[in-house]
Order: sequence, then C-alpha cells, then structure tokens
Amino acid sequence: MSLLEELQTAIKKRLPELDVVIGWGKGFDPIHATPLFMKSEKDVDKLEWSPLCVHNTATYLTGLKGKTVGVVVKGCDSRSVVQLLQEKLINRNEVVIFGMPCEGVVDLSKIRNAVGDLGKVRDVQFENGSVTVTAGGQTHTLAFDDVRADKCAVCQYHNAVMVDEFVGTPIEPSAPAEAVYADVAAFEEQTPTERMAFWEEQMSRCIRCYACRNACPMCVCRDHCVAQSRDPNWLSQRHDVREKMMFQLIHAMHLAGRCTECGECQRACPVDIPLVGLKKKINKELKELFDYEAGIDPEATPPLLAFQVEEQNIREREW
Repeated sequence: MSLLEELQTAIKKRLPELDVVIGWGKGFDPIHATPLFMKSEKDVDKLEWSPLCVHNTATYLTGLKGKTVGVVVKGCDSRSVVQLLQEKLINRNEVVIFGMPCEGVVDLSKIRNAVGDLGKVRDVQFENGSVTVTAGGQTHTLAFDDVRADKCAVCQYHNAVMVDEFVGTPIEPSAPAEAVYADVAAFEEQTPTERMAFWEEQMSRCIRCYACRNACPMCVCRDHCVAQSRDPNWLSQRHDVREKMMFQLIHAMHLAGRCTECGECQRACPVDIPLVGLKKKINKELKELFDYEAGIDPEATPPLLAFQVEEQNIREREW
C-alpha cells in the first residue's frame, strides 16, 4: 500500500465523524493541483499527494468554524493550524489533522522560467530527484532541487508539528537551523539605500490585487482590511509605490510573531514579488530577541501578546 493509499484509508476511517476534509486534487491541467473538499469516499479517492500540492490547506479553516473539519497538512501547513489554535480562531475539538512527511513542493514560477508557458504543459512526472515536464511538444528534465520552493530547501518541519493521523516515516530536516535566515542575513549586508531600491523596484510591479492577503492563512481581518477601509481611510487608490509599500508593510507588521513562513503570499503573487522576505526579516528579529517561532506550540504565548518590565534581550536602559 502506497503512502497515498494509507492516507486515504485513514481519512475514510474518520470521514463519518467529519463534515468535510480538506486536501488536494487534480487541477485544471497536469501542472496544477487544487484544494479538494472531501465529503464522501468517492471524493477521498480523488485525493492527490505530490510536490504539486502547494496550497496551504489551513487557509480555509477559519471560514469553516463551527463545522467538524479534517485537514491534510504539510509541515508548514500544520504550523498555521497551530497558530490559528493559539489565537483561538479555530477550536481544537472541531479539527482533525492528517499528515504525511513532506520533502518539499515545487515553485511553479521556477518551472515556468525553465519550460515557458505553463498553459502548454501536458504531463509532469517526479522520479529519482528530477521533474520531467512535457510542454509545447518538448520534454524538459529538471533537477527537483532547482525548482523546489525556497522555503523547502531550509525547512525544519517536514512533518506535521501537530497531528491526529500520521502515515509514513517522519523525516529529519535536510538543512541546518542556521540556514533558515541566511538569505535575510545576506540581504542585511546591503546598505539601506540598496535595500530600499530593491523593494521599490519589486513593489513597482504590484498590481494591488491582494492575492497575497487572500492566500494568507493568518490574514483574518476580512472586511476590515486597511486596503478597503474608508473610515478611517488608510490607503488611497493611487497606483504608486508609496501606497503599495504601505500596504505590504502593514501586512507584514500584522503578521509579526504570527507568520509561519508557509509562503502562500509569495506563491499567490501574479508578478512574483518575493514577499516572504519581509516576513522572514521580522521573524528573524523575533527569533533573536525572544527565541520564538510561530506555529510550534499551541500553548505558548506569542511575545507581542505578552509584557515584561525587563525583556531579557532588550536592554533599553543601556541605550
């Protein structure tokens, strides 16, 4: 029995007690998987598990509060579930978590850069550390490491951090912990002028579609988002870098101590702005100051929700 079949069996066993189970199914073409909402055993038979299962299934949980929901998760997805529990945005007794070890997902923008128009893809196969893509009448064989999402290359949580039904053998991190924020540290080596120039160029491409916000599992302001509020009116409709940067910085700060680095904001961006970089910078500071990571311990209190007269690593009296 394959791991996918084991997972399907585990889901079918728990299905009678659940209103719906969220996983992944085949998308509209061979290169895209899509979220799958399973209510019957026939639905479960459509479940897919591959590096194409890029969506964070935890994103849908807050919209299903009050129902008993099963959710199939990768390690990063499970961190989002934990964070939602931590903030009491979902109830533990209403969620059943299914997991498998995850060795990484693809970055479709990297595949697009290698093979061209993804609309011409007719077949995708994963085997022995490579990805074979047939597109536009040509076959392209790519190393999986070359098209893997950046977050996966330094992932420390290949297995669900919280799970009710786990199939397969847990796997260890493939990268040292210090590698997680190496990219942020390298960016910090640039001058403030260089860093600002980089982000101004990136934000100039933003079309203000807010796909980044809509895909984020922790972005739960719904109709109260600053992007749409008119009383107070935080943002105008001007199409300039200042307004775009304003929204992204507010978004990043709202996720301080909450972002699980699932990468959904960056994956959803239609113009490939590296938005995770903003969140990782804040997470790096939180890790150094408070030794805290979001979405690991459901009983922990996020540092920005706690107060101490004297913080161990913030020596403001010495400034």
